[in-house]
Amino acid sequence: MDSAVARRSAKRAPRRTTLNGFVEEVAGTEGLNLHAAEPLVPILVTTRNSRYRLIPLRRGDTNVLVQGGRFFPEPAEARLVGATFGGSFLHMHWIRVGMCMEIDPETGEGAIITTRVIDVEIERDSTTQAGPH
Repeated sequence: MDSAVARRSAKRAPRRTTLNGFVEEVAGTEGLNLHAAEPLVPILVTTRNSRYRLIPLRRGDTNVLVQGGRFFPEPAEARLVGATFGGSFLHMHWIRVGMCMEIDPETGEGAIITTRVIDVEIERDSTTQAGPH
């Protein structure tokens, strides 16, 4: 391959396929670090194709009770691996808008990669929120 063809091919590769490009693109996204999430407070994640409800089981851990999508029709314990664009780079323990979630049900069959996350919100119990008295 001559150098001109190599340069054109390199320009076609998405910037996020390089480590620097991945870091820059991740820095520009909103998200939630599961290690900082409140235990037992549900996180609602909307992806392009599904809606998931993740309940962190312990502070500082990535084990969750997850329900949603076609792989988790019933609540199941799994591990949130992190956020990915679908390549080999992974932002460990994070859920990021614009990226896919990688969830490992720890069944030995491999991780599940969702479609891109559109929204992340904390599900608050309306009985515990402060209101006017």
